[in-house]
Amino acid sequence: MTIADSTTPDAAIADEGAARRPPARTFEEGVREARPMPVSTAEMNKVEPLGPHSLVWKFYGDNRQILGFQRVAGTENCIEQLAKGVEDHSVIFSDFKGRAERTVPPIMSTVYSADPHGWGRKVRDFHRNIKGTVDSDGSSYHAMNPELFYWAHATFVDQVIYVTDTFIRRLSHAEKAQLFEESKRWYALYGVDDRAEPQTYEEFLTYWDGMLDRFVPTKTIVYATGYLRKGLPRPRQVPPPVWRVASVPLNALLRTLVIGTLPQQMRDVCDLTWNRRMQKRFDRMTAAIRALNPIINRLPVDKLYTAWAAEAWERTGVDPRPINN
Repeated sequence: MTIADSTTPDAAIADEGAARRPPARTFEEGVREARPMPVSTAEMNKVEPLGPHSLVWKFYGDNRQILGFQRVAGTENCIEQLAKGVEDHSVIFSDFKGRAERTVPPIMSTVYSADPHGWGRKVRDFHRNIKGTVDSDGSSYHAMNPELFYWAHATFVDQVIYVTDTFIRRLSHAEKAQLFEESKRWYALYGVDDRAEPQTYEEFLTYWDGMLDRFVPTKTIVYATGYLRKGLPRPRQVPPPVWRVASVPLNALLRTLVIGTLPQQMRDVCDLTWNRRMQKRFDRMTAAIRALNPIINRLPVDKLYTAWAAEAWERTGVDPRPINN
């Protein structure tokens, strides 16, 4: 299927996504199909959106999720086909901050807005024209291929579970499984065939480990982690002598806090130093941050949550702070 097919009305292409197929035997087999596979609008509209009593609502919009920014953005781009799509179709190399600012609002709106189905379609349709060729072997990729689209979503599922368990409070296995189950409804709002989606939390863990073993040092991820190897760039307003002194503790703190969140496979492909001493320091830092949760959780909702989440809590008339705390 070419990208021209993506302009066909959803109902006409429903047979490509709405009808469930057996899952591809491997990620490689599925992703090499390199074709968009949306589901029908009617099927998308049947999906029950997440709400104020879901764990995804409780934790995804928490401002502490920013502590996992490099994990979610980095793991995505360690997969060659996804990284090539970013390289070919985004401004990551010229406007890294701007790209992040344009990516977050639509995804947050799919979870928290009053029109999650509409925002889910928008997120999906942003990817209709993202296709191209992989450098390593000349094979094709398409962002709306189910294997590739689900991998991008999986990194957000991992983010919610990992960051909550690491920086907010320890989650039980049942809570992690619940977050995964809720993530399936979240994914369904995007309207892309779900053949690549694991069906249980245990299957998701197996899937995640398998994807980590596929990581490669893509141009996108090597560029995006350069500050962790070379140090933070000096702000223009800070004199060089001052920055030479101030940057030492700042870079040490940043490297520990950021590299500590990354899977070892990502550290390896990005050539990021990590050792037992750094791991112990990271563990102490995260334990201290978790210990502050009872205090942080008393902050006003608009300080505790992102703007999209805070607006949603206000709209639904629910105070999230006592929920699942």
